[in-house]
Amino acid sequence: QVQLVESGGGLVQAGGSLRLSCAASGRSFSSDRMAWFRQAPGKEREFAAAINWSGGSTYYADSVKGRFTISRDNAKNTVYLQMNSLKPEDTAVYYCAADIRGSYYTRSAASYYYWGQGTQVTVSS
Repeated sequence: QVQLVESGGGLVQAGGSLRLSCAASGRSFSSDRMAWFRQAPGKEREFAAAINWSGGSTYYADSVKGRFTISRDNAKNTVYLQMNSLKPEDTAVYYCAADIRGSYYTRSAASYYYWGQGTQVTVSS
């Protein structure tokens, strides 16, 4: 059974940092693009960051660029999202996702086949 399990969420004050992890099991994702999406209450799920199979290419939403860093450890089948300088508007459930079909659209949720259950990030002002 393929699973993506996020961890590392929590409550943090504005300006603080959190590191999210996404541990995959059931198959290797070392050849696949991985991404983080987020969904705030009452809003649609939105793209946050993505990383190609080798880690050589990364992609960020404008809203997180310069503050968030996505990385991966293929030996551990794990993807990370380091979040610095957090803002209240970063409050959301954060989801890890895997694109196993090599889709063209990196920032579209429809491109991703496997999803985790999400981890809550709350940033207080």
